[in-house]
Amino acid sequence: MKAMTSEQKNKVNGRSAKNARSTRSESIFELAALGLLTAICFIMCFTPLGYIKTPVLNITLMTVPVIISATVLKPRDSAIIGGIFGITSFIQAVSGMSALTGALFQLNPFFTFVLCVLPRVLEGWLGGLIFQGLKKIDKTNFISYAVGSLSVPLLNTLLFMSALFLLFYNSEPIQNIAASKGVDNVLALFIAMVGIQALIEAGICFVLGTAVSKALAVALKKVKK
Repeated sequence: MKAMTSEQKNKVNGRSAKNARSTRSESIFELAALGLLTAICFIMCFTPLGYIKTPVLNITLMTVPVIISATVLKPRDSAIIGGIFGITSFIQAVSGMSALTGALFQLNPFFTFVLCVLPRVLEGWLGGLIFQGLKKIDKTNFISYAVGSLSVPLLNTLLFMSALFLLFYNSEPIQNIAASKGVDNVLALFIAMVGIQALIEAGICFVLGTAVSKALAVALKKVKK
């Protein structure tokens, strides 16, 4: 086997050093982005920026940081930001800031924690996987950003409401809502509680999330160059 020349060794060492610096830079960026998005989640949670109040449920803009993490970072990172969103939602339940989850917390704190956190972790992770999967086949990146951004609020609604009915369908607060809307089955109540609200929420978060995440991706690409 032919031994490497000193010039070849220098090139290999140079590439290794460059890759190590690139990996460190990506790790630093990832940690900084997670910290910033976490701070944004808490700011949105405790200010009017995060929610548009309605009589029954809140139209949430909290999925926007999750969209950004799903399209700019890795699926595991968007799962973390989704979990942060869920934790802020649970804080609202404990403090009574949310009427619905606050009432559910009085019934079963553990189930309420699962309801608030698990669907949001899954929405972040699945949204990230959807984006990464589309990005591999989408040469323009338009479809991957659009569908990736839209998938997060839709997953938020689908997973949260599914968990709500699975864990609390027979509870007094949910049955009171069912009675007030004149429905007597799960599917009808799901449609009645979600309705146009989910479309509005998905539309707003889709526009904001796509615009911000696409702009950040372009800016990061320029910085890396």
